[in-house]
Amino acid sequence: MRIIQATLEHLDLLAPLFVKYREFYGELPYPDTSRAFLQKRLERGESVIYLALPDDDDSKLMGFCQLYPSFSSLSLKRVWILNDIYVAEDSRRMLVADHLMREAKRMAKETNAVRMRVSTSSNNEVAMRTYESIGFREDTEFKSYVLPIN
Repeated sequence: MRIIQATLEHLDLLAPLFVKYREFYGELPYPDTSRAFLQKRLERGESVIYLALPDDDDSKLMGFCQLYPSFSSLSLKRVWILNDIYVAEDSRRMLVADHLMREAKRMAKETNAVRMRVSTSSNNEVAMRTYESIGFREDTEFKSYVLPIN
């Protein structure tokens, strides 16, 4: 398995799996809007996306993760938000998520980040175990809140 950073050249490969990721979380597919969303992130350098590909096939995407940059005013350093991670159904139980997160962690270290953050639905125990196996730990210092803007 190879982990590479996505570019605009990978958009057609990435967009269908990104749609499946959104559907996994109960969102409507909106394939054109989803593709346009990814395209803007890549064009503007607003996110870093890693792709997991088989060693011998550039046309098959096993999984992806997308990170957004942020900053910590308290530590005066960069923070990376691991916002999206998804593994194709036929690639599960092959440690794809582990490889993607290890690459994300490597990049976070290289950019002198103080930490990475990740969230998942409260019933996604597989994701929680995976995050903890990489070294993530539940935040007990801060409680998160969400303000929907409709």
